[in-house]
Amino acid sequence: MPRAVTLIRSASLSDVAEYAYAATAPAESRLIFLAGACPLNEDGSTAAIGDFAGQAAKAVENLRTALADSGAALHDVISTRVLVASARQEDLVTAWEVVRDAFGDHDVPSTLMGVTVLGYDHQLVEIEAIAAVLDS
Repeated sequence: MPRAVTLIRSASLSDVAEYAYAATAPAESRLIFLAGACPLNEDGSTAAIGDFAGQAAKAVENLRTALADSGAALHDVISTRVLVASARQEDLVTAWEVVRDAFGDHDVPSTLMGVTVLGYDHQLVEIEAIAAVLDS
């Protein structure tokens, strides 16, 4: 099945970034705007309290579920924003590495942000995403 998302890498910009600098989807694609994927267990409790990597992994798992329920998968994501409740760059990097590894070579344009607080008790990580699919 053809994919809607085309990742764009720039030879004019630094290759240090671990993601494509832009992405496109054709006009006929269906866009899916996902709520921030949080590290919540099915019972509503926060997973992996105090663990940036563990919360990132749970958020990715929940993102995969929301995508599947929408008829999409990680390779259909066109952009992400990863929010990390920390002022420490190493905490942001810890969460980012989990997200980056989950996406593999589908290195979508992403923004990594440190924030002061997130919405749930003990929440450290949240992943926002937009996906694009071609319905057959």
